[in-house]
Amino acid sequence: MVTLQDKTKLSGKPVCPHPVSLAKFVVLTIVLCAAACQPRITTHGFMPRNDLIAKLEPGDQNKAQVVNILGTPTVMATFDENVWYYVTQTTESKSFFKPKLIDQQILALTFDATGTLSSLTTRNITDANYIEPNPEKTKTAGRNLSIFQQLFGNFGRFSNTTEQTY
Repeated sequence: MVTLQDKTKLSGKPVCPHPVSLAKFVVLTIVLCAAACQPRITTHGFMPRNDLIAKLEPGDQNKAQVVNILGTPTVMATFDENVWYYVTQTTESKSFFKPKLIDQQILALTFDATGTLSSLTTRNITDANYIEPNPEKTKTAGRNLSIFQQLFGNFGRFSNTTEQTY
């Protein structure tokens, strides 16, 4: 019986015992690495179908009828319960990077004081305005502590006595 070591000695070249297995492993590794780079698309929120939105007629329906047709809104305005929003957002995530907003749809419904639908407006991502955050820090009350004060500041603040003080 000829062993692998004997074959190597006879031919002078090292022999790979399973060349097909090695090729499969390399191909599988490349496929898995490529699959990890695929973006993950997620959708959040709720947008009613266009045929349901077409059933809405400003001046004809009240809040209960709108809920019956479209369902409950995604959010109501903070300071005005007569403004309802149906919102959906689609985001794309790639590995560990921050998700990117790729689509957004908003349906805004406004009701008058009697609860009757007065207007409906649709918006999408092209209507969005980017708000630049203020780069300055907000002043807060308190002390500026060094790293050592933060690490060792609690030493001696607590005692081992069993007395409880109220």
